[in-house]
Amino acid sequence: MARIAGIDLPKNKRGEVGLTYIYGIGRSSAQYILNKAGIDYNKKVHEWNDEEQTAIRNIINNEFKTEGALRSETQLNIKRLLDIACYRGLRHRKGLPLRGQRTRTNSRTKKGKRKTVAGKKKVTK
Repeated sequence: MARIAGIDLPKNKRGEVGLTYIYGIGRSSAQYILNKAGIDYNKKVHEWNDEEQTAIRNIINNEFKTEGALRSETQLNIKRLLDIACYRGLRHRKGLPLRGQRTRTNSRTKKGKRKTVAGKKKVTK
């Protein structure tokens, strides 16, 4: 079991895919790390020896911000936007999408489950 950056990597995945289980590392970053460590992308995680794991750990610790540090930085950036009350901060506060997407029909992920509003009642005479 390879444990890198506080995450247990899945042992039956290819190295390139296994590294993406770490928050802050995607496919291209994983390829860069494996290239720098001199490891084949297709080598499974459980096939890595101790030297290869150490090399990967050192590269990630020295060159990447991952897991807790990255999450806290992201939260601080959002808090800064909320504090200065810029457009993006206001969209965060209202729970709406902030990058120009349409909100009339879509954006259910950000808004949450639909809240039905009843139609107008007809006036009886």
